[in-house]
Amino acid sequence: MQMYIITFTAVKCLILVSEKTKESYIENGIRDYVKRLEHYCPVEWLIKPGIKKPGTRDQLLKSEGQWFIAHIQQQDFVIALDDKGMQFSSEELAQWIMQKQLSGKKRWVILIGSAYGFDAEVLKRCDSRLSLSRLTFTHQMVRLIFIEQWYRAHTIIKGESYHH
Repeated sequence: MQMYIITFTAVKCLILVSEKTKESYIENGIRDYVKRLEHYCPVEWLIKPGIKKPGTRDQLLKSEGQWFIAHIQQQDFVIALDDKGMQFSSEELAQWIMQKQLSGKKRWVILIGSAYGFDAEVLKRCDSRLSLSRLTFTHQMVRLIFIEQWYRAHTIIKGESYHH
């Protein structure tokens, strides 16, 4: 069986995160995978500045939502990590990324919210929603799991040996 490796123009990834990662071991893992991923595409990881959290869940979601929307441009392809999103195997995620790259969007914005999810206005703006698993992870762990899977998908696309 012949394998064909398709080369795409690198899509810039802007990853927006609702709050600072608290655990240093998670932060170190994220840094490692962001650095690895930059071999395949430019990556910018932005963290919502720490401000006093609003009192209610709805106020928190509204505040986070405004920050997310402020960083999204009209032409961006926007993906939210959401427990109601599509679920893929690693190979399926790689296929999905390749298929979506055909859209010609030059910047993908990936949203990683708090434990409460996203404001409805944010979800309306999203082009896709992805779920990492039916299992529940802390929103801190989701960051590391996501970036490792995003890296893995890019190595699969390139036919590299990281994914066995």
